[in-house]
Amino acid sequence: MDYDLIIIGAGPAGLSFALSLRDSGLRIAVIDRLSRDELADPPEDGRDIALTHLSRRIMQQHGSWQRIGDEHIAPIRRAEVVDGDSPYALHFDTPDDGSDGLGFLVANFRIRRAIHDEFMTLDDGFSLMADSPVSRVHSDDSAAHVTLQNGEQLNAALVVAADTRFSQSRRQMGIAADTVEFGRSAIVCEMAHEQDHHHTAFECFHYGRTLAILPMPGRVSSIVVTAPADQVDDIVDMAAEDFARDIEQRLKQRLGAMELIGKRHVYPLVAVHARRFYARRFALIGDAAVGMHPVTAHGFNLGLSGQDLLAEGLLAVLRSGTDIADPAVLHRYQRRHMLSTRPLYHGTNAIVGLFTDDAFPVTLARKAVLRLSNHLPPVKWAIRQQLMAKRHLSSLLPI
Repeated sequence: MDYDLIIIGAGPAGLSFALSLRDSGLRIAVIDRLSRDELADPPEDGRDIALTHLSRRIMQQHGSWQRIGDEHIAPIRRAEVVDGDSPYALHFDTPDDGSDGLGFLVANFRIRRAIHDEFMTLDDGFSLMADSPVSRVHSDDSAAHVTLQNGEQLNAALVVAADTRFSQSRRQMGIAADTVEFGRSAIVCEMAHEQDHHHTAFECFHYGRTLAILPMPGRVSSIVVTAPADQVDDIVDMAAEDFARDIEQRLKQRLGAMELIGKRHVYPLVAVHARRFYARRFALIGDAAVGMHPVTAHGFNLGLSGQDLLAEGLLAVLRSGTDIADPAVLHRYQRRHMLSTRPLYHGTNAIVGLFTDDAFPVTLARKAVLRLSNHLPPVKWAIRQQLMAKRHLSSLLPI
């Protein structure tokens, strides 16, 4: 074997997985098509990530959270959901149990940089192969094999893919995936505003498009507009001043005068869920396993929690002296991760369908859903617990 473990994809999920195994004694290679400079200094991409308590704890254990800096972390103290022009809001407050927020907003590029920098402190048992696109992945009973575009072949006991929701490795290993193309795109950017956001996140389901406002440090918010694909160019091409006035109007001046900061970035919305998370000497984590619609802000968090579950399984099997690619170990990971991801994936897609259909009966139904959720304490409690995600869902269930 060239390595015990090969990880395809040096994004947050792939590098976090390596960090979870830092004391394992395994020889680990992480492969990525991007250059070392791009991995070390990722560009600002407009995306800001709402991290759960579990994600924060995982990053703290890795040492990457401490690299971000408190000045770049914005706690979410309150969340509100409104429908159309109705003044009524479904709201969630931070529980009075010592929690310091519902979640935590951090710019995506800062998270990627912090995780990368912490990975680079690992010892000689870990290597990062940048500028190394993968052309083929396959396995047999004795090993898993990765062929690079330059013709080099690497062999390992186990290959783990974290190579985006459009994973080529997943397809080559014969794992099918359920895919939903929403026909919509997200336009993301940051805006400064006159009034304080009070650490409140808004999800505004306006007719024809959705507007999310996520509180960043200072009087700055991350703006996420989701709209039908045929309207995206018009929104992106708006003059900065006209775009700002449009957002102000949709927020009913709640944040006062607003100003666009930087570029508007566009991301077509596609959700993906692999039907299996493993094959012979092969496993999926991150977006290669589950790529979510951003409306419930769980995609990135599921990537971190999934790698944590798989690492936990591998560390346990190492203590017993068993092959790290033992199908029983990979099956247990799949079972546990499916418990978290399947309900969230289908539930999120159902929410998207409910709140983007402007037919009159559907708009009545979603107004009723908001009111019922606000007035049924067990339902509201369950939603809030899922938003905060202090632990793995599978740890609460017998499996």
